Amino acid sequence: MRDAPSYHGNSYFGHHSAAAFIGDTSPDLSSGIHIGYSHRTHLGGSTQPFRSERGPYAQLWELLGSLPRRKAVVDKLLRLFLLQLNDTFDAIHEETFMRHYEEFWDRKAGCDDLANLNLRWLSVLFIILAFGELLDCPQPCSVEAQRDCEDSSLHFYWSARKSLVIAPSFYGESPDLTRAGILITRYLIYTKRISESWLTGSFAVRMAQAQGMHVDGEHLRLPKKVIETRRRLWSQLYFLDISIALALGRPNSINEKHCVSRELDNIWVDDLSNEEAAVARPLDPQTCPTPTTLLIFQHRLARIIAQIYDMQFVASATSDPSAAYDAVLRLEDDLQRWAGSLPSYFSLVPNHCLDQQYAYLRWHRQYLHSAFHFARMTLHRAFLFRPSITNRFQTSRDACISSACADLKIKLSLHSPTMADRVKAHVGAHQLSNSALILGIITVQSPHGPQTDAILSDLQSYCYQQSNDSWLNEYGLAETRVVELCIVRAMQARQTAGLSQDAVLSSVSSRSAVLLRSDPASTGTATSTYEPFGPSHAANKQMGHCPSQISTDVQSWSFNDFPELTDFTYWEGLIDNLSGLASSHDG
Repeated sequence: MRDAPSYHGNSYFGHHSAAAFIGDTSPDLSSGIHIGYSHRTHLGGSTQPFRSERGPYAQLWELLGSLPRRKAVVDKLLRLFLLQLNDTFDAIHEETFMRHYEEFWDRKAGCDDLANLNLRWLSVLFIILAFGELLDCPQPCSVEAQRDCEDSSLHFYWSARKSLVIAPSFYGESPDLTRAGILITRYLIYTKRISESWLTGSFAVRMAQAQGMHVDGEHLRLPKKVIETRRRLWSQLYFLDISIALALGRPNSINEKHCVSRELDNIWVDDLSNEEAAVARPLDPQTCPTPTTLLIFQHRLARIIAQIYDMQFVASATSDPSAAYDAVLRLEDDLQRWAGSLPSYFSLVPNHCLDQQYAYLRWHRQYLHSAFHFARMTLHRAFLFRPSITNRFQTSRDACISSACADLKIKLSLHSPTMADRVKAHVGAHQLSNSALILGIITVQSPHGPQTDAILSDLQSYCYQQSNDSWLNEYGLAETRVVELCIVRAMQARQTAGLSQDAVLSSVSSRSAVLLRSDPASTGTATSTYEPFGPSHAANKQMGHCPSQISTDVQSWSFNDFPELTDFTYWEGLIDNLSGLASSHDG
């Protein structure tokens, strides 16, 4: 790596010889600007002018041209990010970043070459500006103002991605590229573009591995401050990598057999010097929260998620899924032990007394809760409709419904948010889960269950909230459309059976005509109070059939394959199949 005190070595196993060099400035290496040229043309010099649009420097000019011309504009967006998001995201070390920032703006005019520009750092700046544009949008605002904000934000996002891809060719890898990759992945999760986040997250993992972050810094005898900083970056990457892979059913990038990792200490080193960090004692996470505490418990949960991933997408290919149910119950026990280990301020039934003192606690708690419910739903949804004459899979049905309702409650709790709250809320794991859809499927399959009224009421409130959210994009609208179809089919089944209709039916019926014209509905009722649900076995008993009567044709939706919500034709066929199946049992 050029001009950066970090990882040295050009092989995957280079970290074994890296420890003695980390902290030293890299030796002079041939400029990456000559990549792609033969040795002969390199020595012969370039016939292209310095600012040629055909030359490699054109990449620099294009990226620099993406920045606002007035520094005051950039200052404002950067300040918004630092004040409203940085502490919650643990995104950048402010002091170090601002030093590079001032050096960038103080550079000599006309000397924009690779020696004076650091594209690795520039990629971080661009993605910060992408978030800053969102934060700068007033609420409420006109359609034109919102469109301008989104256009500007996407402009900076694409510049960040381009910088991220180009920079390693010119300079090599650096922690800045890893940070940029994490922030870009979070941006994509915010926009619910999960498939793209899988790509950027994988790229960030490769950047980290190239710097040896998959080997704990203590093993390399690095300074304590460097160790904890690397651990924080690696912990964020590990969670993003495995959770996104599980959500999509795709391979993850991190192979734990090739890693030497250790748990973070509950200590915040950013405000300490190297000497102070070396002698600092970790705090008790049960009583003393720090921004690192989230990563400690998130990493423990990520290890359980990795086991869920292995079970569902590796073991299931070679074994009988029913025979593997004991492993599911063991993982459920692991999840419950993890939940029981949470400190009171992170507990599933939390103590909020520290929230005023630590503003980030509210969001860190929500991130842990949503990740827990995402993992639990994914673990159990495969067995939601699994047939068993002994009702063996009741634990999975209860767990899946319980976590889906809790996750939906988190989503419904976001009322008229500021842009900062919206961004903070929508980078969490609940963007990866499909709790509303899972509950919708349950109502279609069990339209007469004792808990169905409560589920439909909350789902209707959710659809109303989504449909009236001016920031909802096509992915959110696709989910709303499928959930509304579930509501309509469930209510049609109830109406056909001659059940008395309540306020939910009248409201949903008014929306069904719009929905069936392939246009998301836009009306609904007020948010209802969440009520605990009875066991799903009671619903099956009331319907007059046992779980073993459920067709195996409807099981595949919940196991390894969870199709894109934009594939409305698939979901319409599946929901109609479930609806027809439930009706046949009633008949």
